[in-house]
Amino acid sequence: MSAERPVPAFDELIHQPTRLTVVAFLSGCAEAEFRAVREGCGVSDSALSKVAATLEAASYVRIRRGYVGKRPRTWLRLTPEGRRALAAHLAELQRIAADATALGAALEKDAAQA
Repeated sequence: MSAERPVPAFDELIHQPTRLTVVAFLSGCAEAEFRAVREGCGVSDSALSKVAATLEAASYVRIRRGYVGKRPRTWLRLTPEGRRALAAHLAELQRIAADATALGAALEKDAAQA
């Protein structure tokens, strides 16, 4: 039983754990303030800044800066392209899990028949 399985087609930008966490967090809202994303994802300011810049360069996240009163604020939101990339990445993970489940069931069946 050596059927060739396709190589996973992960989105390498999203696959990195911190970026995946941020993209997943943003997928649940229209827009989130930097502090809420930082706290929700459990990352430092510098880590979130780097992740946000990387995702913005890929057009997966849009960064908006402004003020609340006299205090500067930054908001992040997932772009439609970012939502599509996340959906495709999650679909690939589900495909891999389904393939593994099917392979495990086939191996058990073969072992039971032996």
